[in-house]
Amino acid sequence: MPSNKKEGIIFGLFMCFGMVLIMSVYNTALHGFSSYTVGNAVIQFFITFIVAFIAESFVEPKARKFALSLPYDKSKEINFIVAMAFCMVPIMVLIMSVYGLILTSLMTGIEGSIFKAYLKIVGLNFIVALPSQLLIVGPISRRLLAKYIKPSIQEPELNV
Repeated sequence: MPSNKKEGIIFGLFMCFGMVLIMSVYNTALHGFSSYTVGNAVIQFFITFIVAFIAESFVEPKARKFALSLPYDKSKEINFIVAMAFCMVPIMVLIMSVYGLILTSLMTGIEGSIFKAYLKIVGLNFIVALPSQLLIVGPISRRLLAKYIKPSIQEPELNV
């Protein structure tokens, strides 16, 4: 887990990249791959990444504060990780589903009620976002942070 502001930003970038990648592929699969070109997919990915990172920057401090206020054994890091996921993912799904609804309406249009379309998008996104965050993106992001960003503790070399 990040231990300072710089590590927090880098960890947030890792998390956003992974979640946007998974959710973009998932949503593209739901709507069909046939209408996408690689160029459009890359542009859409970067725009979505920026929107998600900005949203995450606002949501994370509030989710962290709420997660820390919940009654659970805080001596175990896994408990905090799960609490953060359950605080963060629903809010991010609600926000990013608005973005997805806007994108869908611009690209293909929406039939019927906007409210029903939004609820459908939220439900479809939540069932993939929470497991993805807990089982794939979170562990990979923590591993990357620990391996490449956090300074490793090295034992002094003995010169003989």
